[in-house]
Amino acid sequence: MEPPTSVARIDGPVMRRTVLGGIAAAGLGSVAGCFSNQGTANAPDPVSIDPEHACDNCTMMVGRHPGPAGQSHYEDPTAVLDEDRPAQFCSTLCAYAFTFDHQSENEPAVSYRTDYSAVEYEVNDSGQRPVISRHLEADAFADVSDLTMVAGSEIEGAMGSSMIPFGDADQADEFQAEYGGDNYTHDEVTRELVMSLMN
Repeated sequence: MEPPTSVARIDGPVMRRTVLGGIAAAGLGSVAGCFSNQGTANAPDPVSIDPEHACDNCTMMVGRHPGPAGQSHYEDPTAVLDEDRPAQFCSTLCAYAFTFDHQSENEPAVSYRTDYSAVEYEVNDSGQRPVISRHLEADAFADVSDLTMVAGSEIEGAMGSSMIPFGDADQADEFQAEYGGDNYTHDEVTRELVMSLMN
């Protein structure tokens, strides 16, 4: 993968153009040994999320808030939802919280989060708090087991404090160096970490 281009500061938002790249859906991931993406080679592809969809964890409208979004595909979605569709979330935190809360009923076949290495994103620091742009198109999502999450940086998302995912670990390191926080792989994310960021 080519290195990212430089960050240009303009009066207002910070723009970053990153290289679109394919993110392999190989490898099985787990979160604190509690849940994993099983059979990701045959798992369903990510879908575009309707901006008017209500988050399946907190019920906030997904498209009305900044930051990363998430989706989880279940072999039997009706075990955790009232509908036969992927679970969809307004934030990385809601996606993890929902999965932890429902892991005794069912585990996702695959979970996706916004991959900020695969989109042209914007950090807007013109308001009361700096926020990162939202991307809901299907090709903006990558398998969580392939992502590095920057948690607790100064950049916020839908739930305030956020976990910003990157498919390129070097880009995650650059983001963390600029905006603070700590980097985690998918299997390092725990319920306690998620709850600490949501409080």
